[in-house]
Amino acid sequence: MKTNIKDLVAKVKEIREGLTQTLRTLREKMNILETERSSLLVEIEKLKKVAESRANALETEVNRLREELKSLKELLGATEGVD
Repeated sequence: MKTNIKDLVAKVKEIREGLTQTLRTLREKMNILETERSSLLVEIEKLKKVAESRANALETEVNRLREELKSLKELLGATEGVD
């Protein structure tokens, strides 16, 4: 009976050590993931700014083209009346 209890105690200690190691590993992985998360959030903000900048540039270009089109239509309208 004593050996059986000693074996059980040894097994429990072994399991506890394994769980402790697993907990340490999980904490390390969580820290790594938190760091990666922070980096990704920074990268997302950079990409948002680039996207907004491109959208603004495109909007400006579209407005410029609309003005050009309007001018061309006016010019063509004026030339049609000359004939």
